[in-house]
Order: sequence, then C-alpha cells, then structure tokens
Amino acid sequence: MANPIRNIRPLGFQWETRDPFLFCAHHVDNYPKGNEDLGPNASLAGRAIGQDFTLKDGWRMYHGSKVPGFPAHPHRGFETITYVRTGLVDHSDSSGATGRFGNGDVQWMTAGKGVQHSEMFPLINQNKPNPFELFQIWLNLPKASKMVEPHYKMLWSEDIPVIEEKDENGNSIKLSIIAGIYKNIKAIPPAPNSWAANSANDVAIWTIKLAPNAQWILPKAQVGTNRSLYFYEGETLTLQAQEVDVGNALDLEPTDEVLVKNGLKEANILVLQGKPINEPVVQHGPFVMNTQQEIMETMDDYQRTQFGGWPWPTHDHVNAKDKGRFAKYADGKIEVRE
Repeated sequence: MANPIRNIRPLGFQWETRDPFLFCAHHVDNYPKGNEDLGPNASLAGRAIGQDFTLKDGWRMYHGSKVPGFPAHPHRGFETITYVRTGLVDHSDSSGATGRFGNGDVQWMTAGKGVQHSEMFPLINQNKPNPFELFQIWLNLPKASKMVEPHYKMLWSEDIPVIEEKDENGNSIKLSIIAGIYKNIKAIPPAPNSWAANSANDVAIWTIKLAPNAQWILPKAQVGTNRSLYFYEGETLTLQAQEVDVGNALDLEPTDEVLVKNGLKEANILVLQGKPINEPVVQHGPFVMNTQQEIMETMDDYQRTQFGGWPWPTHDHVNAKDKGRFAKYADGKIEVRE
C-alpha cells in the first residue's frame, strides 16, 4: 500500500496550516489559584507584562496585565474558531456581545468586514489551580465573503457530536466533530458565511483521542482537499507502515483511507481539512485580505471607525466571577448553559 504521507513538519508555537486555514495555536497553561480580580494569585515579577509569551512556572499572561489573555484587538477578513478544552474564556466585542465559554465549548466568530474583540482567561478557582487548554484556528474567508457582517456563534459542548468507538482489540477511540462529517454524523452548522458552511468545501475539524495500542481508520476525503493531521500528545503513531514521533504535523493524501496505529501512550490528534480557497492571501497582523491595497484600506478604516468602537469599560473586560457559561449576542439574545 502506498505511503499516504505527503509531508511531515515539526510543530512550533503556532502550527503551520494549509489553505483554507491560516494557522492554529495550541495554548496549554497550568495557571495557579486565582485572586479576587480573576487573575493569578502569584507574583508577576520577571514577566514581560503586555507581551508575556514565555512559559514561566508553566503559564503565560499573553497580552494581559491583570488577567491572562488577549485584550481588545481588531480582525477583518477571516474567522476564528476557538475550542476551549479546559478552563474558561470571557469574550467581549465591539458589537456589545459578550459571553463566557469553556470546558469543551467552541466559539465560531466571523470577523468579516471588521470587529474588535477581547479574549480573556478568567481564573475562577481561588482555592485550587486553574488548568487551561485552548485551540484557536484561523479559517480564511474567500474574497466574496471578506466584507460580510461580523457574526459569532456558540457550539456548546453538550451539543457537539462525540463518537466513541472500540477497535477489534477493545481499545478506545474518541472523536469530537467540531466541523464536517464523520460516518454520516454531522457537526453543528458553522457560522453562516463560513467557507465551512458549504459541504462541497469538505471542511473538517476533528479531535481524536486514541487509547494505548488503539487502531483507527481515517476515512477518505474528497479529491483536491488539503488534509493535515497534528500529533500533539503521545509517543508514536504508525500510519500504514511509517512510524511518526509526537510533535509533528502530517500532510496526507486526501483520497487514501489511512490506518492509524497508536503506540504505548494515549495519543491526541487534531485533524484539519478543507478544499483550498485558492486566492491570494495578504496578511498584516490581524487583517487578512487579497491585496496589499485592501490591507491599506483596512488599516485606514480601522483608524477612522475603530470597527464600531469599544463599548466596555476596559480593554481586558471580564464578566463577574459567579457567571456561568453564557452568550449574549449583538441582537440582545442571551443563551445560558450554567
């Protein structure tokens, strides 16, 4: 059987992705107990506050000064898909929308023609540590959709399809479907203007957990789809006959059915796939357009309009400590999950 692996790349702090994706970040922080302000109950001495990306003592403040996270910043021309595996995120944006989500929830945000938002990581637990794990995936928008109205949608953990299987030896496989379809089981529909909203684009975002020695078959995708497997936790995997160490991304032939055999440790994998948009990409920080002229226009628009301004009292706005999981949308609709 032919080798299905086209390319192997080491994983860095930001994971390299292929069209239609722009990049993926995987954040794992072992935050300490929280304080009254929902920040870490620990000294911040020795950290580059405002730009703390060094994993000191097992955690980072990122751009936060009191609460870890990413205070208000703009986006245009693409989507952010934020999958919080452990811990919580407080969202606030320039439309007046806000929310708190985490522990398996996904936020799908279409920046479209422009939005400011903040993503803060409130440390709710004051009597125990606050472990945190997050994936943020940037999915491009085609030219026809780059200037749509901003939109955000919650995919709550209770509603996300999770498939649990056993291999022929009884070893467990657990698969979460964030986007796409697996064995006729469909994900929750994404944001309406997403490249993923059209099934012909074959977009899939799956996480797979393999027990030690488990075997799993990755089904075929469509011709022309870009498919990558990110092996981020475990020891070794064998795909067909090729062994791969943890900490690597594998670009795969889309039309091959691939037998994946796990090694002696539990493995965690992220699969990203989709038909490429095949348009020019010009990126300037948080702006992703098709031409340099459009980037210049975007920067001018943001300087003039601030994409609607910032309606919150601080750029690192967090919700009250006693708030559970909820979402308040720009139209005033509120969803409450806890």
